[in-house]
Amino acid sequence: MNKIEHIGVAVRSLSLSIPLFEKLLGTPCYKTEFVLSEKVNTAFFKTGESKIELLESMEPDGVISNFVEKNGEGMHHIAFEVDDLQAEIERLKAEGFKFINEEPKRGADNKMVCFLHPKTTNGMLVEICQQVLPAQ
Repeated sequence: MNKIEHIGVAVRSLSLSIPLFEKLLGTPCYKTEFVLSEKVNTAFFKTGESKIELLESMEPDGVISNFVEKNGEGMHHIAFEVDDLQAEIERLKAEGFKFINEEPKRGADNKMVCFLHPKTTNGMLVEICQQVLPAQ
């Protein structure tokens, strides 16, 4: 794993949370994006080499809505950047980790992503992600 790519933060409202995080981090939101596969709106902030990703559910019974209802707003997941997502999935499976999705799917910010099951990571949702190369 190369680095912490981002920390995902579940929020009720991007319109309320973006100004808060802009003040907190002292930097503007550089990108918002709708992620169809997860049915969430996202907002990104750069902080050093890492990012903060705010996640707002677009479904009343979506994963992020359920998380916020159960836990309140706050840290949802930590994402690690890898060079070869498929190789990392195989390595982690061989180490005994279980996945929520073993097949990578398109995530936000031009990434392919996979999530490890929190039951095998001390209760923490872990995402591994790989940058998608632009089409040539």
